[in-house]
Amino acid sequence: MNAGTLDLLNKAEKAILAAEKLLDDESLVQFSIGRAYYAMFYVAEALLNEKGIHYSKHGKVQAAYGEHFAKTNILDPRYHRWLLNAFDRRNIGDYGIQIEFNLDEAQELINQAKDFLNAAYNYLNIAQNTP
Repeated sequence: MNAGTLDLLNKAEKAILAAEKLLDDESLVQFSIGRAYYAMFYVAEALLNEKGIHYSKHGKVQAAYGEHFAKTNILDPRYHRWLLNAFDRRNIGDYGIQIEFNLDEAQELINQAKDFLNAAYNYLNIAQNTP
């Protein structure tokens, strides 16, 4: 396993935990969505890291993940769609004014982040720690 991959997966787990904690306060739902997106982003970075591919910009990570994992069907293309959708939702939550998301939408993104993380662990054939 390449250096940094497990660190990124652990960071994804922590982002999921943070997203879940933020759901405890309905006024923080938009921030929960942001954490769910970042969990997916860290998973994509971890998977790319295993192929020796490194980007820091969100668009580059998303495109490279799509090219190397979704288009090749190494992992289900739905994870790429989820990543892109979560990015859009995060941008709306972070940069929009008076934007409201509901708990169900946030929970759905958290569940997607968990599924994506689990798929990464399965692909990498390593045991998952938490979520």
